[in-house]
Amino acid sequence: MKSSSEESFVKQLKENQNIIHKICRLYTSDGDAHNDLFQEITIQLWKAYGQFRGDSKFTTWAYRVGLNTAITLYRKKKRSIETTPFDSEFHRIKNDEYNFEEEEQLKLLYKGIESLNDIEKALIFLYLEDKDYTEIAETLGISEVNARVKMNRIKGKLKKILNP
Repeated sequence: MKSSSEESFVKQLKENQNIIHKICRLYTSDGDAHNDLFQEITIQLWKAYGQFRGDSKFTTWAYRVGLNTAITLYRKKKRSIETTPFDSEFHRIKNDEYNFEEEEQLKLLYKGIESLNDIEKALIFLYLEDKDYTEIAETLGISEVNARVKMNRIKGKLKKILNP
């Protein structure tokens, strides 16, 4: 029989699993790595769930745990394992009204994001998720002013990368 804590966690995870998938997509380049990272983030979320006090939204907390797990794991792997290029077929949406031009723009954006450091990736990810600077700052453990300054610098970097 499941405890209420376990049921609550599973419910929250099911409702918010897209957050984890988006983080995995940002920090991995193939399906196996994506699945491994998804599993690792889920494990870390479960381990930390007992300390989740509800001071922030579950999504904010999940972003923080997920991003920290991805950054930590992939910083370690970067030292010894070379990653493979992003395969656009992995995430292609199967839809009759699929917009290939939008797909190409997304590829360019993700290629630009790949060149950012781990913290910049996390910041741009939260920004693209329409999180406000208050939530970005809380998630990343920085001040709101620092989040705004870093975001402006990242936007400048991406402009240079995408429009050489």
